[in-house]
Amino acid sequence: MVVRIEDVAPVVREAQYAVRGPIVARAQELERQGREIIYCNIGNPQALGQRPISWVRQVLALVEYPELLDRVPAGTFPADAVEVARHVLRASEHGLGAYTESKGLRFVRDAIADFIHARDGIPADPEAIFLTDGASKGVQSVLRLLIADARDGVLIPTPQYPLYSATITLYGGAAVPYTLDEAAQWGLSLADLERSYEQARARGIRPRAICVINPGNPTGAVLDARNVEDVLRFARERGLAVLADEVYQDNVYLPGDRFVSFASVLERLGLRDVSLFSFHSVSKGYLGECGHRGGYLECRNVPPAVMDEITKLQSIALCANSVGQIVTYLLVRPPLPGEPSHETWTRERGEVLESLRRRAAIVERGLDAIPGISCNRVAGAMYAFPQITLPEGATDTEWCLALLEETGICVVPGAGFGQQAGTWHFRTTILPPVEQLEAVVERIGRFHVSFCERRRR
Repeated sequence: MVVRIEDVAPVVREAQYAVRGPIVARAQELERQGREIIYCNIGNPQALGQRPISWVRQVLALVEYPELLDRVPAGTFPADAVEVARHVLRASEHGLGAYTESKGLRFVRDAIADFIHARDGIPADPEAIFLTDGASKGVQSVLRLLIADARDGVLIPTPQYPLYSATITLYGGAAVPYTLDEAAQWGLSLADLERSYEQARARGIRPRAICVINPGNPTGAVLDARNVEDVLRFARERGLAVLADEVYQDNVYLPGDRFVSFASVLERLGLRDVSLFSFHSVSKGYLGECGHRGGYLECRNVPPAVMDEITKLQSIALCANSVGQIVTYLLVRPPLPGEPSHETWTRERGEVLESLRRRAAIVERGLDAIPGISCNRVAGAMYAFPQITLPEGATDTEWCLALLEETGICVVPGAGFGQQAGTWHFRTTILPPVEQLEAVVERIGRFHVSFCERRRR
């Protein structure tokens, strides 16, 4: 039998993932034809010139090819990189070519628990931590756990990262959007949470969980401790689990802002009747190791029987990839003060984050200065989500496709993330190098004026 499109499961056909949708496919086609394309569609730092952190690549080189430990002259690698590589090889027992236990290597989970304790001042249980292929696989596992049928709803922000809407569709559940307030710098409103919850209940949907992305993708907003507390109290009152997507926790740019984890507030409030699932990743922050697919899921207030079901889901896929697990270890266990690599690691980390801070300001101010485009503060994460004023009849998808064809700049229409009716947006990364980014903003400005003039004729 030849599988026809009609034979494909409807939920697969209905799922949409705009970040790598038709506009990106067209960009790749143009690139094959020899066009220069600037990919601002996805948070893929190293594809846009970010250098890997030396510490990560030095240790990986040694653990992937252990013979180097005895073959290269002393001093080729920093002594602490050699020591950590030997520790990884001892602790992983069989090297990185073997399966690990389903939850992931225990010594890595121990290190994550120590990282959470150091970050938040709260205890963390290694047995409640699962190593995953990036944060995405952890999110998918939890959504798979919670969605039984079309009546099961999950509250997701609007705009949102389409991993959530696509996965909920694939699992046959109901996405319940709650609106972030663009006029208040993409603020989160309790009133809108209540409204979305009640409207879902009126449609016969059973809300099971609420997803929060902090710092925000695509908005770049950063929640403060009061926002986090409001979400947790709302979840408790409504009997919801909380999914906290915290992969951008190192990407906070504005003076006075800081990342506040959901776990820290949950423990401060002493809440024991709200299940919390928190996600982190090596793909973002200052590492940008997207291709290594490392990350973790931490569970709090989750009964042992439910933990067993998560372990079963992990076991069906055997385990997260072992190299990604080690990169996760290197994220949570960087060189310590006094160790040979600490100075280099501190400098490289600082350079990446400072450059991102500068680029966030360039994008925000540059786009906001263009007539017909307004851009909120890029307080965190790696994106801007500006609003564009378009002539009657034009759409953001048409605008983004024309931008690609005329300038080679690939961005994603706001429709792929969700937006208020009657408004148009696009998402762009802040990741191109500074010199290129300034040219990108300038080109977008010229294009927007030209596009609007043509469509008004």
